[in-house]
Amino acid sequence: MENLNEQVVNRLNKITEYEEQGIKPYPNDIKASNKISEVLEKYNEIEKEELSEMNVVVDLTGRVMAKRGQGKAGFLTIKSNLDEIQFYGSKDNLSEIDFSLWKNLDIGDIVYGKGEVFKTKVGALAIRIRELKLVTKSLRPLPEKFHGLTDVETRYRQRYVDLIVNDESKDTFIKRSLIIRYIREYLNDLGYLEVETPILQTIAGGAAAKPFITKHNTLDIDMYLRIAPELHLKRLIVGGFDKVYEIGRLFRNEGMSIKHNPEFTTIELYEAYGDMQRMMELTEDLIKTLSNKIVGSLNIKYGELDINFEDFKKVHMVDLIKEETGVNFFDINDFEEAKKIAKENNITLDDHHNSVGHIINEFFEQKCEEKLIQPTMVYGHPIEVSPLARLNDNDSRFTDRFELFIGGREYANAFSELNDPQDQKRRFESQIKEKELGNDEATDIDNDFVEALAYGMPPTGGLGIGIDRLVMLLTNSSSIRDVILFPTMKDSNNK
Repeated sequence: MENLNEQVVNRLNKITEYEEQGIKPYPNDIKASNKISEVLEKYNEIEKEELSEMNVVVDLTGRVMAKRGQGKAGFLTIKSNLDEIQFYGSKDNLSEIDFSLWKNLDIGDIVYGKGEVFKTKVGALAIRIRELKLVTKSLRPLPEKFHGLTDVETRYRQRYVDLIVNDESKDTFIKRSLIIRYIREYLNDLGYLEVETPILQTIAGGAAAKPFITKHNTLDIDMYLRIAPELHLKRLIVGGFDKVYEIGRLFRNEGMSIKHNPEFTTIELYEAYGDMQRMMELTEDLIKTLSNKIVGSLNIKYGELDINFEDFKKVHMVDLIKEETGVNFFDINDFEEAKKIAKENNITLDDHHNSVGHIINEFFEQKCEEKLIQPTMVYGHPIEVSPLARLNDNDSRFTDRFELFIGGREYANAFSELNDPQDQKRRFESQIKEKELGNDEATDIDNDFVEALAYGMPPTGGLGIGIDRLVMLLTNSSSIRDVILFPTMKDSNNK
C-alpha cells in the first residue's frame, strides 16, 4: 500500500491539474435541487421500465465512498448523511472535461451530479450522470474501516472521520439528538418551563464532586464550572415557577472511564408540590416513553444483558443490604458496632466516614450496586450522604431520596427537596466538617441559597438524569465516548 504522504501529494497534484483545466477544487456556488433520501423515497419502488419512460432528471451532491470501473464507464457510490446512491458515468454521456474529472476522482471527494434516474440490471436505483462538478477536493484518503484498539482511539480523536465511514456511529448521534428532543417534548407537554442557569458559579454546589476552578480577572475571584444546576433551579421554584427543567453540561474534575467523562450532559427538573413518589412515577414513565420511541420496545439489549422496562422495582437501601449481606441497619445505631460489622464484611472506609449513615451507604455501594441489573429504584438514603434531601417523616436517619440503577449503573437521582432553611444550614455545616476530615467532594455553604429558602420554597420534588448514560443504554453503546461527539482524551503525544 502506498505511503499516506504519497497519496496526499498525488491529491495535491490533482488540484494543480484541475486549476489548469479551469476546475475549482473548492467552489462555493454549487447547489443541488434534490437530496439522495428524497430520490430514494420517491423512485425506489417504481419498476425499471416505468422509470425509464418517466425520464426523471435530478441533481445531487454527496461524498464519493466507492468507485468501480476504470475504462469508458463506471459507477460511483455517493453518500449524504446515511443515504447512498450510485452515479453512472460514461465517456458517451459526459463532456470531455467532465469525464476527465470522473476518472480522476478520489474516494472522499464531494461531488455534484445531474442526470436521469434509472435502475441497474440488478434493480438498484442510480443516476445516469450528464453533468459532473467537483464540490470539495479531499486531500486525505478515508480508512476502509475501524477495528482494534488503535482505530477505536482514532474514532474518538477524529470523530469527523468516524462519522464519514461508520454509519452505526452516525446513527447513535442521531438517536442522541432524538432522545433529547423527546425529553423536551415530554416535559413541555407536562407544563415544564425550560430555563438556563449559570455555568460559571462562585460556589460549587448542588452535588458531591470536585469542580474545575477558573479565574475571573476583572472581579479577581476564583470561579467554578458548575457541578450541578440544582441550587439555582430551586431558587426559581422559590421565585414562583412551579415546574422548571434544564438540559445542559456539567463539569467534574474527576477520573475518566467507560462511564465517566469530565464534561457530561444531564437533565434536571423540579416540580413544586411534587415529592419523591411523584419523581418515581415521572422517571419510570419518561424512560418507558423513550424506550418505545427509540428502540420500539420496553425490552432492550444492552451488551449481554436483557433489560425489561415493564416493571421498575422499588426497594429501601437498608432492605437491599439486608437481602444481600444479612446485616439489618434498621437495628444498628451505634457507630462502633457499625464499624465492626463493616470490617467483618470487608467494607473499605475513609476518615470522613464518621457515622452509621456513611457505613450504610458504603455497604450499598460496595456490596449491592453492581448487582442491580433490572430497573431498580433504591430509596431511603442516609441523611449524611443527602445534604439537599428532605428527612423521612417516619425515620429521621433517612431521607426521601432515590437513585435509579440499571445494569449495575446509576441513571437518575431524585428526592423530595429539603425546604427548611435552618435544617439546610445545619446540613451545609455538616458538609464543612466532612471536608475538614478529608472529603474533598463535600459541598461548601451557599448562604444565598439558605436565604432563598428563608423566603419560602413550597414542597418540591427534584430529579436528575444522566443523558449520556441514558443514550448509551438506548443505543447499546459500551462506552460513554461512543455517545459524546468529542470526548475528553489524553494527549496523544503523552501516552
